[in-house]
Amino acid sequence: MTILVTGATGLVGERLVPRLAGMGEDCRALIRPGKRGPVGATAVEGDLFDSASLADAVAGVSAIIHLAAVFRTPDTDLIWKSNVEGTRGLIAAAQAHAPDARFIMASTSNVYDKRATRPARETDRAEPQQAYPASKVAAETLLRGSGLTWSILRFPFVYGDGDGHLEMLPKHVATFGFHPANRMSTIHHRDIATAMKLALSGAFDGRIVNISDEAPTTIYELVGLVGDDMRPSADAMQNPWHLHVDASLARSLGFQPIVRTVYQAVQEGIL
Repeated sequence: MTILVTGATGLVGERLVPRLAGMGEDCRALIRPGKRGPVGATAVEGDLFDSASLADAVAGVSAIIHLAAVFRTPDTDLIWKSNVEGTRGLIAAAQAHAPDARFIMASTSNVYDKRATRPARETDRAEPQQAYPASKVAAETLLRGSGLTWSILRFPFVYGDGDGHLEMLPKHVATFGFHPANRMSTIHHRDIATAMKLALSGAFDGRIVNISDEAPTTIYELVGLVGDDMRPSADAMQNPWHLHVDASLARSLGFQPIVRTVYQAVQEGIL
């Protein structure tokens, strides 16, 4: 199977591509001119806003994994342009040059209403409050109406493989107003590959699917795992289900995480 991966040099992509290659997949990585691709992929120079380069990139592929996204910036115009218009261009290229390719898009569990009264399900209304998740919902809508064979994987907090993401969490505790008892769903990079393998097989076709491990963990514990401290509190917690997703659909479709909990990752030394 030949797979085009966008965002292959990002936090998720540079860890996913070598795993896909290790499964025997033929990976192409859409890379901007002058950049190096990840190990295990053939670099294809191009840009999501360059239709000619996208036509070349998708030619002959069996699947497209769309990871490319912008979110770590205060520039909301850039977020919307990259995440929506970039996706629109990639969809158009697939429709014209690879209409039979399976199109898998990574999205985020941040799309759900933070005032939820239980873990968020895929059938819940998306009510994002920030530009990044709102732009992802818009991109999801484009893909769902594309006529392509599609699936959308909504990932929670991604960590592991020394990516530094978990170590950044203490800096954001005050900004996002986390209560120490808030539980957050998580997923290790190894199980992004587990989920993608299933998606490539067609198990998630035509579905939006929450992907997470088996044990949402408190913010207090997560901060402690990286050697930092969080002020304890017995105050009433607001929005107790924020960032906690129900992944039972994924389980019913065959997804079983290899790294079942953050504490397993600690024990195995794969944080």
